[in-house]
Amino acid sequence: MRIQSWLQTCSNAANTATHQSTILIPNKKHQHHDHASHTTTTTTSYSSGSEPLSSSSQESSSSSTPTLCSDLSIQTLPSVPSLQKLTPQSLNFSVSHHCQTTLTREHSRPVTSLAVHGHLLYAATAHQINVYDLNTCATLQTLNSEYPSSGSTKAITFCNGMVFTTHQDCKIRVWHFNKHRMLTALPTINDRLRRFLLPKNYVTVRRHQKRLWIEHADAVTGLAVSEVNDFIYSVSWDKTLKVWRVSDLRCLESVKAHEDAVNAVAVSKDGTVYTGSADRRIRVWAKPNGEKRHALVATLEKHRSAVNALALNDDGSILFSGACDRSILVWEREDSANHMVVCGALRGHHKAILCLINVSDLLLSGSADRTVRVWKRAFDGQFCCLAVLEGHRKPVKSLAAAVQESHQGEDSQNDTVSIFSGSLDGEIKIWKVSLASSLPLPPQKLNC
Repeated sequence: MRIQSWLQTCSNAANTATHQSTILIPNKKHQHHDHASHTTTTTTSYSSGSEPLSSSSQESSSSSTPTLCSDLSIQTLPSVPSLQKLTPQSLNFSVSHHCQTTLTREHSRPVTSLAVHGHLLYAATAHQINVYDLNTCATLQTLNSEYPSSGSTKAITFCNGMVFTTHQDCKIRVWHFNKHRMLTALPTINDRLRRFLLPKNYVTVRRHQKRLWIEHADAVTGLAVSEVNDFIYSVSWDKTLKVWRVSDLRCLESVKAHEDAVNAVAVSKDGTVYTGSADRRIRVWAKPNGEKRHALVATLEKHRSAVNALALNDDGSILFSGACDRSILVWEREDSANHMVVCGALRGHHKAILCLINVSDLLLSGSADRTVRVWKRAFDGQFCCLAVLEGHRKPVKSLAAAVQESHQGEDSQNDTVSIFSGSLDGEIKIWKVSLASSLPLPPQKLNC
């Protein structure tokens, strides 16, 4: 299986090259000049093509026991300082957690994607997407069951009353949120008919094979919705970033974004797009004022192996990246200069980082070491690992979360977060994590 061989690649990835950690983001008035200097091997074009690639993974076992503090990944990134120097006690926090329930289908298949919307949990296992009621944990509906040839589902997101899902068969499917019926697949038939007659709309994806530039040529691995415009961004193992307009579901732009598979995408509130790839790079894209196309404005290089996951904090000022080198790098935009710098690393996972999400002021990370870690950022930029959630038997491939409760007292604040973790063992675990700011008790570790 492709997922399993890819995890093995992550576990064994080692690279001794040294990378630059800071690259200037040009001012808008100089964007055309600087874009050319950064794109000697990257083109931004409607008709940019790419070649298919082999991406891969394999779950492997670990005999080591996770702890709240660990420096394993310092061997791969020795020049990056660790940021997790705080303890829950130093933050005056009490942390407790437990596994509330475990959801398992009759025929367990790897859980490849999770997403929460309102009181519903969407969980992708193979080609099917199961919809659960979070109040009762009952299965309400199953999507995509009539398309077994679509392969595994890679990502799930929501926009304008629609559910968008990405698949191994190179397609993005669009579903009605309330009725859960399929509306269309991207690119739409109308979009194809509009372009199929002109030879200039075709690009070579492999030897003797061409496709319309609006089509992905390999598995679509990620989706991100922009809050400032009417765009959805998709990335694929075909090395491209595509831009879709939500109002009419048309593909507006295709960019050859990387030299290897693109595994993750994130977009900030100001419309800046970040893509992470198996080529070890994170690239930053923006649409200059008055321009029709997105341009490359920065390349962030520090990871020593494939970048698997990206997440942004609430205001988009901090970027988190997770890779096969077992580190989560923290990138921050400095106030005094217009560039992104790597501030440090969060270490503790024993194997590849496979997924990251940010919820409120917490960062959640899932790993091939079968654990989920909960991180909290302090006011001075330091981080604390609040908890390690253990219980999965195989790598944690997907995470989702929702803040359930928040109680403000005279001298304390209590928050409760529900965390949903999906693993290649076919199980979805629902964790309840309680944070109290007045009772400094040590965090617990619990096998579920």
